[in-house]
Amino acid sequence: MGKAAAARKLAGAAAFGGGGLSVLGGALYGVMRVEAKLARKTIGDPREEPPPDATGWYGRGRPGPAVKVALLGDSSAAGYGVERVEETPGALLASGVAERADRRVYLRSFAVVGAKSSDLDEQISRALPIEPDVAVILIGANDVTHTVMPSHSVRHLAEGVRRLREAGVEVLVGTCPDLGTIKPIAPPLKQVARAWSRRLAAGQTIAVVEEGGRTVSLASILGPEFAAAPALLFGPDQFHPSAQGYRSLASVLLPSTLAALDLIALDEVEVEPYRGEGVLPITAAALQAVNTPGTELGGTEVAGNRRGVRGLWVELRHRRRHPSTDGTAPEEADDDAQPAPADA
Repeated sequence: MGKAAAARKLAGAAAFGGGGLSVLGGALYGVMRVEAKLARKTIGDPREEPPPDATGWYGRGRPGPAVKVALLGDSSAAGYGVERVEETPGALLASGVAERADRRVYLRSFAVVGAKSSDLDEQISRALPIEPDVAVILIGANDVTHTVMPSHSVRHLAEGVRRLREAGVEVLVGTCPDLGTIKPIAPPLKQVARAWSRRLAAGQTIAVVEEGGRTVSLASILGPEFAAAPALLFGPDQFHPSAQGYRSLASVLLPSTLAALDLIALDEVEVEPYRGEGVLPITAAALQAVNTPGTELGGTEVAGNRRGVRGLWVELRHRRRHPSTDGTAPEEADDDAQPAPADA
């Protein structure tokens, strides 16, 4: 089985246990379409004004060379719905990396509201000229809401991660969140959205790790925390996160971003079995990650081998979340060399 084929097989299998949407009867599919329209009506039309752009320098006065971060994906990466740039996940993440690593950070956001996995190729083409140290990708929710088959979504993501890794860029993917927790989505669409998004997240996990990246489960971002406090953690449209919700998102991404950059503390290098960490075959680890929010997976070796009889070996980690860092607005470019523009 070729690279990432296991991911496509997993995601391509029915999200509902059979052969995809064909297992749904015509009547149920009709109900789904009606429920989807009602959900979109509740969510409303997208805002005309774009989210604040988090692109810029962070960590004034900290030493260089700067860490370069490319942020790619959809509205959750762009920070749709917030009013201030300091509230966007990009600004929160870059501020956190600057503080925790004590380094200057240059972040450039290429995320586009409404983007699907098939749109990553264009974003990556724009990101590669800045030669980022790490690419953080948040994608998948729009694939589910637009009923893109998981196997197709996974294929586009795998191709994108491969391009980035071949260019020497570290990759962290926040996998598709559990869309079954979103209030405007009613049963039976809620159950379908939950199964579909979890299936996609598992497929994304396998594909990304197979291609040399790492993943972190975002189920917690639209899972228990959001279910317990929807008024606080969802925005006015009840679909996108609020400012507090994006802060929660950034708190999950930050430790894994630091790990991808090899900027973690020495006492966090080794797996800690007492915290539920360990080494597992990739499929078992992916399924566990989907059901355990905040789980990070990355490739590793056992006895000098990357693969065992059950596939790729991966480290399953539960990174310690750091105290929340206040987001800052990006700084004006200084006299140091500015990273090349993406359209250069």
